[in-house]
This record gives sequence, structure tokens and C-alpha cells, in this order.
Amino acid sequence: MNLLQTWWDAVVRGFTDTHTTAVPLPALLGILACAVVLSIPRVTWRWFGLYVTFVHELGHAYAALMTGRFVHGLRIGLDHSGRLVSSGRSAFGAAWSGFWGYPAPAVVGLCLIAAFAAGRSGAAMSIGALILLVSLIFLRNLTGILVAVLSATIAQLLILFATPTTVNYVVLALGVALSVGGVRDLLKLAGVHTRRRDRLAASDAFILGRTTAVPAFVWLTGFTTVIAGCAVASAWLLWGMLTV
Repeated sequence: MNLLQTWWDAVVRGFTDTHTTAVPLPALLGILACAVVLSIPRVTWRWFGLYVTFVHELGHAYAALMTGRFVHGLRIGLDHSGRLVSSGRSAFGAAWSGFWGYPAPAVVGLCLIAAFAAGRSGAAMSIGALILLVSLIFLRNLTGILVAVLSATIAQLLILFATPTTVNYVVLALGVALSVGGVRDLLKLAGVHTRRRDRLAASDAFILGRTTAVPAFVWLTGFTTVIAGCAVASAWLLWGMLTV
């Protein structure tokens, strides 16, 4: 019980405390390099991509909940495939949920970078820790459960034991990594629509085009607009850290 109370106090403290950390140029360049290393080489993307896929599927899940849909379950495959099963009467809700998969990592990345810039990394970590715990109820396969449990465990440990400076750096690094990972996933999706059309059936844009009668390229344009906008805003925030 004491540990639970300590954890809850740490979560609440994350919403009330503000901490800013100056980021030297070498440290920021190191974070950018690590984000690229996680997202570009296949050997590292094989594992970090599972987390990006998890965030992608959570984007679908929470967008579905926003429109009153019921989430039945979420699955993640070792091949970075994912599937969310939800139900509801609203056609808009289905389309809204279907849209917010690919943009989710870039949006979350931007929010984390913005939280760091505002000195609110603690709040971002507290929100993330709570969301990850709630998300455990959605998972329906072993890979997804392992990714979710590992992510949630790390978040809770950071909440309990990490110093504010450590939390700041973790939030910034994760934000940058998700931003890069989101762009990588978008480029991969574009490749499916241009070079590997045998995989179209797994494309969110293709599925949305088939179920809404709005052409797939319109959905691709929407994904690109949101992800590119988040990438530009994230880059602007990072540049501001260098010029302060």
C-alpha cells in the first residue's frame, strides 16, 4: 500500500512540478543520432518498430474511444503488423479511428518535445504512465502484451525513481525517436502504394478508401499533412533549444 501511495504521489507531482533542462549541442546531436539509429537500420528497427506500431495502434484505439466506439481488442505482430477491433454505429467514428494510426507516433513525438520545451516533462511522463496502464486491457496477443507491459513498467519506474533531469532527457529522446519513426512508417506506407502493391490490403489508406469511398490518395495526403506538420513543428522546437 505504501508503494502504491508513493507511486500515486509521484504521478500527481508530475502534473504540478516544472523542470527545465538545458540541452548542450552535443547532447541534442547524440539524441538525434540515436533516433536515427533506432529507426533506420533494420536490425534496430525490428525492435523499436514494435513500439512505434504499439503507438500506431493506440492511436486507432483512443480515436475510436473519442467517438464512442467500443474497443474489443488490439493485436501486434512481430512483423510490425497491427490490428484493432472496434465496433460502433457511426461511420464517422470508424473513419476517424482508421485515420489516426499512422499520424499517432508523430503527434505523440511532437507533444513530448513540446512538453520538454515547456518544462512539463513530468506531466508528459505521468500521462504516459497512466495511458500505458489503461492500454493493457486492450491487448489480445502475447507480442502486444509484452510490448505494453515493458513500456508500462519502464514508465512506472521512471515515475518512481528517476530524477527530473533524467525524466526530461527521456521525454525528449522518446519524442525525437517517435517523430523519426513516424516519418519512417509513412515512407514505408508510400512504398506499399507505389512499389509493393501486393501489400495494399494491409494499408490503412487502402482500407479507408475501400470503406468510405474516399480515394486512398486522399487519406495518404491527410497522413502526410499531419506527419509533415508535426515534423516541422518538432524541428522548430528543437532548433529553438539550440538558439536559446
